[in-house]
Amino acid sequence: MYTEQALADLVRIRAGRRDAATREAGRYDSRFKQWDERASVRRKPRRVLESQDPETLYFPPELLPVVSHPLVRARGPEVVRRLLVYRLYDYLHFTTDLEEIAVMPVATRISRGRAGLHLPEKMRADAFKIVTDEAWHAQFSYDLIRQVEEGTGIAWQDGDLPAFVPRLDAIRVRLPEHLRGAEGLLFSVVSETLISSILADVPRDHRLPQAVRELVRDHAEDEGRHHVYFRTVLHHFWPALGTSAQRAIGPYLPEIILAFLEPDYRAVARSLRRIGHGAAEIEQILAESWPNARVARDAAKAARCVIKYLAEVGSLDDPQTAEAFAAAGLVS
Repeated sequence: MYTEQALADLVRIRAGRRDAATREAGRYDSRFKQWDERASVRRKPRRVLESQDPETLYFPPELLPVVSHPLVRARGPEVVRRLLVYRLYDYLHFTTDLEEIAVMPVATRISRGRAGLHLPEKMRADAFKIVTDEAWHAQFSYDLIRQVEEGTGIAWQDGDLPAFVPRLDAIRVRLPEHLRGAEGLLFSVVSETLISSILADVPRDHRLPQAVRELVRDHAEDEGRHHVYFRTVLHHFWPALGTSAQRAIGPYLPEIILAFLEPDYRAVARSLRRIGHGAAEIEQILAESWPNARVARDAAKAARCVIKYLAEVGSLDDPQTAEAFAAAGLVS
């Protein structure tokens, strides 16, 4: 079993296509040349939560629409603050699982030359650095959860897996067997090119504890390098697939993007239950806080960057793929 796993490629791609894709992708310009001087794992200290005012906000309320819902606001400002602590826990837990379940396995395969691609040696070397970065991001996110628990007295419930996990499972089972694994690589491209922009304003939000702001800044600075790297991975991967495989997986690209961007309704529902809302109220709060039109609009705005990159490699040239993007509301 271990030998088979060690030798298995993430995606099965014919050697001729891999080589041609590498030639088309051109020269690799590494953004990790000064990694030892710039990576947060190398130069940034552990972020320590200091004593906070009881009215401190732990997450921007603008990024959690349910806290503006009348049924939630009627429970008072202390309940709203508690929900924002829960949301911080969910974000940090999401980050830990994103790194350990999704990104690190892909970067590890790349570092071992087992992604199914023929990548420049420098890209393999940089993949090791990405694995190190992501392990640190997972560690410091978990560490901050424990610090906030101690500082606020509000317990974290280590509950369900983040929603992206079952969403990716649902995509994988519908792919042709020889393409399974491609959804994981593409999800890494999506998450690594979008994550640094999603919370771009948090480091400047002085309503939040300094440790929270600095941790998000540390993460974003590292992800800026990862963004460029995974854009390059896409330029190797998509051409290497060949036309038939591109047509097979292309219509699933919107689902892969939404697996990352769509709200984690189960996590929010769990938090609403913890503050006393029943099932009917939770359903109402979620539906009215995230109407379908708003979710589609927000996702389309957040996804512009990765959609641009997918268009660069010709992903949207296929009519069925373009139709799937339009149906998902990601392009007009």
